[in-house]
Amino acid sequence: MTTAIDSTEIAQYLHGVRTTGSSTRTQPVYNPATGKVSRNVRLGNQQDVDAAVASAKAAFPAWSDTPPIRRARVLFKFLELLNKHKDELAHMITAEHGKVFTDAQGEVARGIDIVEFSCGIPQLLKGDFTDQVSTGIDNWTLRQPLGVVAGITPFNFPVMVPMWMFPVAIAAGNTFVLKPSPIDPSASLFMADLLKQAGLPDGVFNVVQGDKEAVDALLVHPDVKAVSFVGSTPIANYIYETGAHHGKRVQALGGAKNHMVVMPDADIDQVVDALIGAGYGSAGERCMAISVAVLVGDVADKVIPKLLARTKTLKVLNGTNLAAEMGPIVTPVAHARITGYIEQGIKEGAQLLADGRGFNGATAGEGCEEG
Repeated sequence: MTTAIDSTEIAQYLHGVRTTGSSTRTQPVYNPATGKVSRNVRLGNQQDVDAAVASAKAAFPAWSDTPPIRRARVLFKFLELLNKHKDELAHMITAEHGKVFTDAQGEVARGIDIVEFSCGIPQLLKGDFTDQVSTGIDNWTLRQPLGVVAGITPFNFPVMVPMWMFPVAIAAGNTFVLKPSPIDPSASLFMADLLKQAGLPDGVFNVVQGDKEAVDALLVHPDVKAVSFVGSTPIANYIYETGAHHGKRVQALGGAKNHMVVMPDADIDQVVDALIGAGYGSAGERCMAISVAVLVGDVADKVIPKLLARTKTLKVLNGTNLAAEMGPIVTPVAHARITGYIEQGIKEGAQLLADGRGFNGATAGEGCEEG
């Protein structure tokens, strides 16, 4: 049974309606800059996943039979609405993830890029024909939708990563179930509302908030034909193995250690800019953050002093402050893990040149208690 939700709760989006779903479990959603609970998210269960998949399955025949040009018109309208409301989406990202507002705006813009791409689906879906590939044999390439597909997306890009997935999947004639991160879930429902305003039929796009319970339910559901995932490497491995075991097509993108190799003839100022952006942009929570910098020869003697000076002047503020260069770490758990790495490095003999563990965001003028 589903009921309407109140404004203090973030819940499910099933068959064109925001509902509580059937689960009673909830999790607080924090503003990382203040450490205060802003709302609660209802964590979906097996029944909620079943309802979302059933809705998507019911919507699939009519949507897949809709001519691609008509599907593209819905995406064009969605694109128009996204451009109209892009700053609202960016504010949601900043409020729940913590990244600075300009960074959040960039994330939304990257997602919009994919929607623009998806608007070209009538051309992209065209197949190929080859006459006489062998004696008396012709060859056709035909692209057809799979059915119900799902996306399991991470906290660090709550708008961009889902929009890597659902616009293309929907434009191609599939129906979609999104399972976003419960850390910053509000944007998922806002995008669902915009899709409905754009004319997307009910059931084509559904959202199930949740944690591992919802993920597991999607991975084993017989009516989910494909799953796309972005997240940590261990979870990517689990998603791939479990989904493939149950006969699904799986795209599982895990984390990596990104290296920057700096040669002695490099532009030092550009190197420092790149390291600051990679290390502190989005609080270092980007997939492409530089985890390891290899400074070749005597280049370290040139880079380290400038890097240290830039680090000490970094403006760590609430992401809503336009002067901010770095926002807060997303959760206290992540903050503790990072400080643990610093402790481990010191124990293993590293020389600590800049120590941010004593930073007090509350005295920075704009919060950032978890910065």
